[in-house]
Amino acid sequence: MAAHDQKETLRKISTTLALKNEEIQNFICCLKQSLQNLESNSNRVQEDLEAEFSSLYSALDERKEDMVTSIKRERASRTYELQSQLTSCTKALESSEELLELANKALCSVTMAPAFRLSLKAKVSDNMSHMMVDFAQERKILQGLKFLPVPATPEILLSECKVCDNSVTVVWELPEPDDKVEHYVLEYRRTNHEGPPRAREDHPWMVVEDIRHTEHTLTGLRFDTRYITFRVKACNKAVAGEFAEPVNLETHAFTFKLDAASAHVNLRVDDHSVEWDSSGGKVQDMRKDKGRTGSPMHSPARAAMVSPKKTPAPRAGRDRFTAESYTVLGDTAIDAGQHYWEVWFDKESKALAVGVALRTLGRFDQLGKTGASWCLHLNNWLQQSFSAKHNNKARTLDCPVPDRIGIYCGYDDGVLSFYNARTKQLIHTFRTKFQQPLVPAFMVWNGSFSVQTGLQVPSMVQSGQKRNSATSSSSASLS
Repeated sequence: MAAHDQKETLRKISTTLALKNEEIQNFICCLKQSLQNLESNSNRVQEDLEAEFSSLYSALDERKEDMVTSIKRERASRTYELQSQLTSCTKALESSEELLELANKALCSVTMAPAFRLSLKAKVSDNMSHMMVDFAQERKILQGLKFLPVPATPEILLSECKVCDNSVTVVWELPEPDDKVEHYVLEYRRTNHEGPPRAREDHPWMVVEDIRHTEHTLTGLRFDTRYITFRVKACNKAVAGEFAEPVNLETHAFTFKLDAASAHVNLRVDDHSVEWDSSGGKVQDMRKDKGRTGSPMHSPARAAMVSPKKTPAPRAGRDRFTAESYTVLGDTAIDAGQHYWEVWFDKESKALAVGVALRTLGRFDQLGKTGASWCLHLNNWLQQSFSAKHNNKARTLDCPVPDRIGIYCGYDDGVLSFYNARTKQLIHTFRTKFQQPLVPAFMVWNGSFSVQTGLQVPSMVQSGQKRNSATSSSSASLS
């Protein structure tokens, strides 16, 4: 017993050390990356600084040239005026002297001599003080040049972030208000890692730029991983700050693939779509599902997205559906919780059924014909019918046939509801007590459909489930 306890203690220590080693390795990667970033960033800002000063020098040189040119033009203009006036005065003086000499000889009048018409005041001033400059203020501004302030690092407010309806709202704030911040850049990536965000991940960062407020909502997401990591940084006119500490937001959603190993030979199956193949061509499960057993409990999708109450159990692979059971199952079992997925289908399909089934559904069994399956059934052969089926009993549905059906399974409450996926209008609800795990189940004949997974239970569906908890004529079980 002591040896067993010692081994268990060593195992725990080993696990803790392994996790610590991984954290240290991630931190070392961050430090190395920071050193590289420091080198490149310092070179970049030095080049930018030199470019800015070169631009400033160029602007000063251009302004200097303009002002020197202005002085030269003013000097030339005044020189011309003064030279012209000097020439006129010289000619007037010469003429006056000649007239004076004649007057002395002839005693004639000299009142009309040019000298009397000449202005003895200079036309322009020799003062150039109006073109003097005082750069004291500009010099003070230049001496006050400093590096641009880098925006502070935001903090993501985890308690105010929301995950709902396959949308994520991220909220953050700055340590202090900064009116120079013009916008924010938000980055996010998917991950299945449960610990603190890591420096390296399999999925790349997705970027959302030019966010003008301190929150942003991403819509229409597909939650095919357990978490989404977010980080954000603030940007002013010229520089961006550091990224906020990344945070992981958990994304609860039901994800599965179609189990090609279970499909009827006339169904051509991809991970999330099925087409009818009248020639009975090869189902491409060996290529598409390499390494996957035929059991839903051993699927990669289940390993990636396991509901909290699921307990995988070994089970032998099942046979394909055959005869007139043109059926294919999902590869992930449901044995707890609330789940939702949607089916998009060709309304011209001759026959189609969507629902859930027990994993023990027989290979010859058609959906809705036994107690092991519950479904909505569309029949376009000869005359159209749309009905809910279970245990070989059918209830005709008096509503338009949508091209997208949403399926809600509340396992613990024994509820299976079908909705118009576009309007979220309830079509039908089965109420029972599920005794065994369920798997998504589908049937198609002469048609096609695709499955959309990674969806959260829509808030409208959740609200509708609360309102319709009591049995009604539109949601009565088939017994």
